Amino acid sequence: MNRSRYDNRSDQWRKRIGARRSRAQRWASVPLRLILVTAAAAGALAAQTAFQHNDSLPEFNLSNLLGPKPASIAGVASVVDGDTIEIHGQRIRFNGIDAPESKQYCDDAKGFEYPCGRRSAEALDAFLAASRPVQCTFVTWDRYHRFVGDCRRADGASVAAWMVEHGQALDWPRYSHGAYAEQQAQAEAAKLGIWVGAFQAPWEWRVEHADNAPPSSQPLGIISRRQVAQSGYSCEPRRTCSQISSCDEANWYLQNCSWGGKLDRDKDGIPCESLC
Repeated sequence: MNRSRYDNRSDQWRKRIGARRSRAQRWASVPLRLILVTAAAAGALAAQTAFQHNDSLPEFNLSNLLGPKPASIAGVASVVDGDTIEIHGQRIRFNGIDAPESKQYCDDAKGFEYPCGRRSAEALDAFLAASRPVQCTFVTWDRYHRFVGDCRRADGASVAAWMVEHGQALDWPRYSHGAYAEQQAQAEAAKLGIWVGAFQAPWEWRVEHADNAPPSSQPLGIISRRQVAQSGYSCEPRRTCSQISSCDEANWYLQNCSWGGKLDRDKDGIPCESLC
């Protein structure tokens, strides 16, 4: 064999081995934590892209995976809707349950529509008022930077469990893993809350009414259950302004019925202006 060719091949082999050793040494010098952080960031980006169109899914980001967990929040809560409150300016969504949306309507036992979303919020407001303050333990952040947590009243009662047990919210197995399945079965058997009639699961309702809008920036104005009970009004059958006898009645339909907006044609917040 030609000696020079042999020497050239040997030199090439030694260079390749040296390059491999150099790469291995460089990888060995990279801190393990940096490698894990990079992998976690890539995974978080992929998860966030996959779920970016669902406003109720937690946002999988690096702060959720590696950042320190916020301290518990305690205080007097303002009700936003049946599964969301606000304490000290921080939005808090209850973990593992889903309540009817503030604009959602359900059917009662007679098939008449009623504002089940507002009823859920009203029930939550009354429940929280009975034992203040509320304390919430952090679970994760959602994509609107709402604090998702497990909340309890001052007397230790679980807010999420109570809402499901009284038919004002549903167990959401996707996130609860069935934690409130027993309470839901009890509410369904007793026909409490939304179980008295027909309804659409909130997560399905949102899909049909998706407008890509973030959650409301203001707490929901709670309708008094006594006012609803004493009004004597009903959303069925639908009415026109010529069939309505007073401004109070027109306002009730505007606030409580899915078709009530038709009474306010110029969208100035005043229904049936011939009466109001």
